[in-house]
Amino acid sequence: MTSVEVLIESRAELGESPVWDAETGCLLWADLYAPAIESWRLADGHRQRWVLPETLGSFGRCDDGRLVVAMRSGTHLFEAASGALEFLCCPPGEPLAGTRFNDGKVGPDGRLLVGTMDEQCRSRPLGSLYSVSRSGETTRLHQGFIVANGLAWSADGRRLYFSDTRRDTLYVADYCLESGNMGAPRVLAVTDPAVHGRPDGGATDVAGGYWSAGVFGGVLNYWDDRGRLARQVSLPCTGPTMPCFGGPDMKTLFVTTLRKGLSEADLAAFPLSGSVLALEVEVPGVPVSTFGGASRHAELAPSSPPALL
Repeated sequence: MTSVEVLIESRAELGESPVWDAETGCLLWADLYAPAIESWRLADGHRQRWVLPETLGSFGRCDDGRLVVAMRSGTHLFEAASGALEFLCCPPGEPLAGTRFNDGKVGPDGRLLVGTMDEQCRSRPLGSLYSVSRSGETTRLHQGFIVANGLAWSADGRRLYFSDTRRDTLYVADYCLESGNMGAPRVLAVTDPAVHGRPDGGATDVAGGYWSAGVFGGVLNYWDDRGRLARQVSLPCTGPTMPCFGGPDMKTLFVTTLRKGLSEADLAAFPLSGSVLALEVEVPGVPVSTFGGASRHAELAPSSPPALL
């Protein structure tokens, strides 16, 4: 039986985008609607909080110590020490009316991938998945999402996992480290909201497995590389939003949760909703790279066959 603990008590409306910083031993995460980014240091529990001017979608770490942040108006670079915010880019025509930027993660090649979603109706296929380079160049990799979500890469960086939450579907695609292009998405698994929740954020381990937050189902689902549900962990909050690996051995799964959209009965039954959870697993996770930085994936790439695109 996996033991799940409440690591950080919080009442985040929409806790999201946990990011592990191995250099400082800190977990970073966001309350998207506050909007704010928080930091918690593993060694002593020290917390910091930075308020931002717009609703967040996601963020990642940069190679120069800043954060790359997807907000309503586009992608920005944020320096926590000074509070300085520098606009980087926004894809042409975005954001569409009634949409916003959603899940994003820095890939093994140092590019940021970020998706958009239908925020207004949660039913229109208006979402796209974009790649953002350190120079601010944007490329649309795929479109037709309702809610683009769940970004994570395999250990060799050659496979990209993601989901469309409102289609209850997990996908995998070949990913080219050299060009940043992705191949045609293939269905990894179709989920059942009554059993798995809806597929939200995701993280991969070095064995090729994919951990997916089952939002509104109160579970974490572990899918193997063939799309088989190999494990399911029940959580003390019904709305897990995203897992990330961290800790000294990369065997701790940190999980953000939400309060938004929960009924009064749910909040009474799960009063710690909006907090950050943690559990220990046997297989370490794949480290997430920094924006604009070289990665071990890229260094190993020449020894792997190119993805077929």
